[in-house]
Amino acid sequence: MSLQPAPASRVFMELVPWADRDRENHQISAVEAQPVGFRPHNAQAHPGAREVHVSGAAEVSASPDQALVTVRVSSTKEVSAEAKKSVCRRLDYITQSLQQQGVQTENVTVTKDFRRVDNAYHMEAEVCITFTEFGKMQNICNFLVEKLDSSVVISPPEFYHTPGSVESLRRQACLAAVENAWRKAQEVCALVGQTLGRPLLIKEEETKDWGGQADDHQLSSLPGSLTVQQKIKSATIHAASKVFITYEVKGKERKKKHL
Repeated sequence: MSLQPAPASRVFMELVPWADRDRENHQISAVEAQPVGFRPHNAQAHPGAREVHVSGAAEVSASPDQALVTVRVSSTKEVSAEAKKSVCRRLDYITQSLQQQGVQTENVTVTKDFRRVDNAYHMEAEVCITFTEFGKMQNICNFLVEKLDSSVVISPPEFYHTPGSVESLRRQACLAAVENAWRKAQEVCALVGQTLGRPLLIKEEETKDWGGQADDHQLSSLPGSLTVQQKIKSATIHAASKVFITYEVKGKERKKKHL
């Protein structure tokens, strides 16, 4: 599955800590007004600043949420009316069966083709059905195979993702990586008796996504032999993210004694 590469590094936020909080009410000097992505790390620029630097990683996956099944009905007769009647009779049966099974009309597309073949007439119809419930899909396909003759061909289901699924998965991976880094920073500060402060820098250092499994090249040689579950796994997409975060570190807050 070919997916578009994402940027290798993206800075989401950077807040430069102040050495003196009273300076927030005054105008920022030209040296201090640096663009996002620039952080002086020398002690003279921010005397007394204490930071904790942590990294976090996460990997998420998503199974395909839609499947497409194509049903083809054809007939070749010497009389055109007989060819049309044969196809339309079975086509009506298919569409009625889909309605009875709860398939919405907007998820069904029907196309018809009528042409002359040598000294006969050939009529062919194609029904494309989009499913979001894979259990219902299998039940309907099994039903049609049982009720219709060999002139009706039902294609194996094709699994895919709705538009925007990859980008949504990338965001989920990034948020999960940020949460993992935050938990790590919390535990580190608690271990050394400090309090975790505000984030100073959140940077996504690496992001990648891919589809299918590592052994898909072995399965692709015999696509007709794949089971439904194997096809779902092959169409599953994965996304991973690695972030780097710098947090401000505060001392343990002392409880005030009330008189």
